[in-house]
Amino acid sequence: MSTNREILFVGVCAVSHLMTQAALGQALAPMDIIAQSFGQLNPGQTSWFIAAYSLTVGTFIMMSGRLGDIFGHKRVFSFGYAWLGMWSCFAGFSVYPERQIFFDFCRAMQGIGPALMMPNALAMFGRAYPPGIKKNIVFSIFGALAPAGFVIGAASGSLFAQLTWWPWAFWSFGLAAFALCILSLLVIPKALSERPPGARPSFDWTGSFLVVAGLVLVNVSFNNGPLYGWGTPHVYFVLIIGLMCLGAFVWVELRAVNPLLPIHALNSTVGYVLALVGLGWGAFGIWVFYTIRFLELVRGATPLSVSAQYVPAIIAGLIAAGMTGFMLTHTPVSFVMMISMVAFCVGIIVTCFQPEHQVYWAQTFIGIIIMPFGMDMSFPAATVILSNHMPREHQGLAASLVNTVVNYSISIALGIAGTVEVYAPHHDDPYQSNRNAMYSAIGLSAMGVFLGFLFFAKSMLKEGWVIMEH
Repeated sequence: MSTNREILFVGVCAVSHLMTQAALGQALAPMDIIAQSFGQLNPGQTSWFIAAYSLTVGTFIMMSGRLGDIFGHKRVFSFGYAWLGMWSCFAGFSVYPERQIFFDFCRAMQGIGPALMMPNALAMFGRAYPPGIKKNIVFSIFGALAPAGFVIGAASGSLFAQLTWWPWAFWSFGLAAFALCILSLLVIPKALSERPPGARPSFDWTGSFLVVAGLVLVNVSFNNGPLYGWGTPHVYFVLIIGLMCLGAFVWVELRAVNPLLPIHALNSTVGYVLALVGLGWGAFGIWVFYTIRFLELVRGATPLSVSAQYVPAIIAGLIAAGMTGFMLTHTPVSFVMMISMVAFCVGIIVTCFQPEHQVYWAQTFIGIIIMPFGMDMSFPAATVILSNHMPREHQGLAASLVNTVVNYSISIALGIAGTVEVYAPHHDDPYQSNRNAMYSAIGLSAMGVFLGFLFFAKSMLKEGWVIMEH
């Protein structure tokens, strides 16, 4: 590739992460304004505006990586942009039937688009760049766009919701996705539209059905627990069926000829990395949701004002990405993962204990500039580890695992925090119930710090201060 084409290639692939987070923010910041179009909704119903999207992003990513391995990563990636654009437009049209269920369904379908794009974008990076400093840089760029995407999505959604009409946020977002689809077809090298070299893997239909059914049912039970109560039979019955499906999935994968998830490849290092990513990003999901609810419900900020308060996260994300690119080539990857867990925990603690009435710069600002360091250190580090541990024909699977854990853990963690919010004392007080939910984020992130320290200590004892080649 020429330099200009390489820039466009990296850009159109990395922007898929920006678009993923923008779709999350465009419904989160103006959530209350959107809810008014569907009548009187309780918090358990409005939380599905976010949970439905994160559910499908996390659930379908694993399959999309395998689809990229079979049909070619470029084809699946470009189709993901088209799918995202189509269902974003449908989400805007849901204002006409005035049915919350239809909007939630469109949000769920919207999430399949990023599920198709992100692992295949990372897989194309994995195929295009050998292990080294350039590969670390492009992965860091991919991670750095997450905070910017969330702020851009929240700002655009709030702008249309407050000043014009909220469906225009989804329609304009859909048009942008269609434009990126066309651009991806033009700038991504033709070689990446072919399947990777090696034996053509077959698609594991049985494993795919079981893992999707299991992940969806478990997620639905966790997010319906706060809404209907965990004592309601259908809530825990759905959870039991979901766990049984996941157990059957593991049994099938151990015996499959071409498994969707080669469990034999999941050694202790991969397990540690995925556990850290799940704990850190789950805590982050709670933090971002309940910080916005705190600013809007407790401090009375408008959606546009909240979006403006998150702007420093863009700068912090760029700094964090630069630091991550440097640290990945000068310190062990396990050290980077441990520092990212510390950043998650510190940022959440700072935000959790802010008083009801306080100037923005005292704690809210500090928390907002700390959290991107957790995001932009953990994501590239985990992706680099798994990418370097997987053969070239399974780069889609390597990227899928990280993205699955990131997005699915956010949705599950929101269900856990919602349960804490409903059942903890003083749940009728918006300030105290918000803090109760944030306590669960502190617990998850603190566990991440503990496991991150163990992971770093284990790698030091086994390998010493080993730095990646660059």
